[in-house]
Amino acid sequence: MSNSLRDQLMGLGFKPAPKPERPAHAKGPHPKGGKPDHRSGGKPHGAQTQGAQPQGAKPQGRPDARRPDGRKPDARKPGSRHGGKPQSREDIDLAKAYAIRAQREKDERIAAEAAKQEEARKRREARAKLAELVKDQALNDAAAEIARHFPYGGKIKRIYVNDAQLKQLNAGELGVLQMDGRYLLVTADLLAQAETIFAPAVALKVDPNAPAEDDPYADPKYQVPDDLVW
Repeated sequence: MSNSLRDQLMGLGFKPAPKPERPAHAKGPHPKGGKPDHRSGGKPHGAQTQGAQPQGAKPQGRPDARRPDGRKPDARKPGSRHGGKPQSREDIDLAKAYAIRAQREKDERIAAEAAKQEEARKRREARAKLAELVKDQALNDAAAEIARHFPYGGKIKRIYVNDAQLKQLNAGELGVLQMDGRYLLVTADLLAQAETIFAPAVALKVDPNAPAEDDPYADPKYQVPDDLVW
């Protein structure tokens, strides 16, 4: 740029560009042996800082903390909880006791559930066998009008019989079975067989030699009207 043009630009308000500053490491003469190495902070190539270790060497006083499998070892002390105080013998024994009790309770629940399912299976099989036994063997009279009451399942139940059936029932010659919510009048022999298959199904079994007070409903005078709510 000529001086005349520069003078004209300065006259218009333009200022000359500032000169770049020299780097701090550039000041002063370079040591003999070559240019400064910017990577080593201005020191000649090949020079090492006092106390520095060769490239690739492991730091002194800091051995490799990795285990042979490549993982870092746990810095916590054995028996400690997340860096806290080590567990005492009492804490360890208590934890073992809790674990043993929890496992025992779990085993008991599993055993109880298995026993419950097995009992339900046996009941289903027994009921099916009993139903096959008493099939077409019931002696219920559709025209019977005498209500014979008896206790069963913690409640008072009843079955309708005729005069002859009432005498036979009270004498123990007949009995009552509960099947699928119905009460069936059967012979004493069939009642005995049913009892060996599934005893809970026996609703009424009269012992003729038992005292009368053991079954107060055997006497017809205790017949309860149908419209009476127990």
